[in-house]
Amino acid sequence: MPERRPLVAGNWKMHKSAAQARTYVEELLPLLPDGDRADVGVCVPFTALAATVEAVGTAAGSGPRPVSVAAQTMHQAPEGAFTGEISAAMLSELGVDSVVLGHSERRRYNAETDRALREKVPAALAAELTPILCVGESEEERDSGDTQRRLRNQVQEGLEDVADGDLRGVVIAYEPVWAIGTGRVATTKQAQEAIAFIRALVGDRSSDAARAVRILYGGSVSPDNAEELLGQADLDGALVGGASLDPESLAAIAGAAAKTASRGRR
Repeated sequence: MPERRPLVAGNWKMHKSAAQARTYVEELLPLLPDGDRADVGVCVPFTALAATVEAVGTAAGSGPRPVSVAAQTMHQAPEGAFTGEISAAMLSELGVDSVVLGHSERRRYNAETDRALREKVPAALAAELTPILCVGESEEERDSGDTQRRLRNQVQEGLEDVADGDLRGVVIAYEPVWAIGTGRVATTKQAQEAIAFIRALVGDRSSDAARAVRILYGGSVSPDNAEELLGQADLDGALVGGASLDPESLAAIAGAAAKTASRGRR
C-alpha cells in the first residue's frame, strides 16, 4: 500500500487581511515540525491569496514551498458573466496550489449544490489545482441513520466527471456538519467509520485510487484531540477551522500528524 502523507490544512474562512497573512506565514514557518512526514496548507480568502503565495515563496527561495496555499472556493466556468466569482485559471495564475470545494458553509449560505461540485472538481484538476472536496452529514441525517446515504450521494456526484486515473489527485475532507464550529467532535470510531466508507466509495471506481487518495477529517480539530483522531487508519490529516487562526495551534496539529505518521497508524 502506498504511503499517504498526512495533510493538515488550515481554513481561515473570512479572517485575515493581506498584511495579517504575511505575518501569519512568518510566524508559522519556524514552528512547523522538522522533516517531511506531513504536508501543511492554508486556505485563504481571495484578497490575501497573492500576499500569502508571495510570503511562502519568499521563505522557500529556490526550494519547494514549505506550505501550500489554497483558495476557499471557485466557479466552475473558465470565464463569463458571473459577477463576484473567480475561475480556476485565475487561481492558478496567482500561484495557488489547491482549492476547497463544497465546504458545509458554502453549501448552507451560498446554496452550493452537488451538481455544481460535479463541474467544479474536474475544472480544478484541469487547471492543475488540487481540489479538496468536502462532504458530510447534518445532525438530523446522523441521528436518522442517513449518514452513509448522504456521503454516497456527495462523493459519487462530486467525482462523477473525474476520470478514474485522476481520482488520486483529489483530496476529500469529511466534515460532519454537526461538528463544524460547535465544539462537538466526532468520536474516533465515528470518524474512522465514515472515512473508511468514503474510501470504499472511491474503491468502487478504482482500487488504486482508494489506496492513494487522502481523506481528511474536519470538525473542531484542535491540538488537544488531533493526535488521537489522526492516529486512525484511514484518516490522512485534518481540515482545521478556528484552531488554524493561531499559527501555534496549526503547527501543533501538524506536529501531531507528523508524529502519527512516524510511528504508524492504528
